[in-house]
Amino acid sequence: MKGRVVALVLAYNEEGSLPGLLAEIACECPEWETVVVSDGSTDGTERCVRSAGAVLLALPFNAGVAAAEQTGFLYAQHLGADVVVRLDGDGQHPPSEARRVVAALERTDADVVVGSRFIDGDGYQSTLLRRGGIRWLSFLLRALGGVRLTDPTSGLRAFRRRAFCLLASVYPNGYPEPESNLLMARAGLRVTEAPVRMRSRDAGRSSLGAWTALYYPVKVSFALLVEALRRPARPARDGESRG
Repeated sequence: MKGRVVALVLAYNEEGSLPGLLAEIACECPEWETVVVSDGSTDGTERCVRSAGAVLLALPFNAGVAAAEQTGFLYAQHLGADVVVRLDGDGQHPPSEARRVVAALERTDADVVVGSRFIDGDGYQSTLLRRGGIRWLSFLLRALGGVRLTDPTSGLRAFRRRAFCLLASVYPNGYPEPESNLLMARAGLRVTEAPVRMRSRDAGRSSLGAWTALYYPVKVSFALLVEALRRPARPARDGESRG
């Protein structure tokens, strides 16, 4: 990828998986700048980041995925990055697959490329219950914003500068992946996807249990309906600062 690429890793108590992930990024993508946002971690997450020599942005408390991701976008904007690719700190997003998403961004005119585990059906596929909820959200995004994504909850995403600068300025704080995909599409940005192979998490426990997987699609549906009723956001023009 031509230009400055930031690998943005979001981590909350991921000391078990971060050392391996950061070493893998350094090996697979040595030209990228790695930035880790520790979302109020209380274990050895921040120590792992410092040991790996990556940039650490430490939030003082657990603020959630939206705040952590927006913090990373603000930092990338300050750096003058051209592309941001986001990975989860639990090891589910292999750096080699992140590189595939960035390559897809480069060879298309898309502003955002979402890594989808469902196009080719390889790798970790999640539970049947979650896949049903994801299919419903895919339908809703298509109906409300014309966004065609098979994996709208995927956190493995690559953003061009005008996309991550938009989200640095305005970002949904409820369910960031589906909502932000809709927000960007309604702002006139092109959101597409590329096939990736994901892994199960290296360590720790997912925040989505069985009960959460049931009510999550319902809550996200309402959030998407609210987003669809808002005035569309306006991305900054080239050379224009959003603050």
